[in-house]
Amino acid sequence: MNTLTKIEHWADTHHPQWIDFVRIILGLFILYKGILFISDTNALLSIMKSADLQFVNLGLAHYVAFAHLVGGLLIALGLVTRFAILFQLPILLVAVFLVNSQQGFLTVSNNLEFPISVIVLILLIVFLIYGSGKFSIDNWMKKHPTW
Repeated sequence: MNTLTKIEHWADTHHPQWIDFVRIILGLFILYKGILFISDTNALLSIMKSADLQFVNLGLAHYVAFAHLVGGLLIALGLVTRFAILFQLPILLVAVFLVNSQQGFLTVSNNLEFPISVIVLILLIVFLIYGSGKFSIDNWMKKHPTW
């Protein structure tokens, strides 16, 4: 039994049901942020310009929007949750450490972006370990493999 299988087995046996609702809310929040990025791409590009990432701004904007839209939906549904989270982690790591460090971690203009980014990053790491849970399409597919 390799390490990933052991972690998955432990997470399945120690997975409270209320945490599934947190996963659904997290997925919907990430989906909402993706919709905001699509509707206001200029704001995302201005954030990236302040982070000195000008050489790939357009590509990063598309990656962030697509990863948030698709990843948020997959996380909310509980379908390939860990895979979707792996695409979210680089975005949140950049948001927490690169963008917020250049704007100042506790500046007044930052409002709640930094704490929310940190909370979302922590939740993504938690669900990377715990997986999708009982109220998910992954769990339904495990119980009904031939349907």
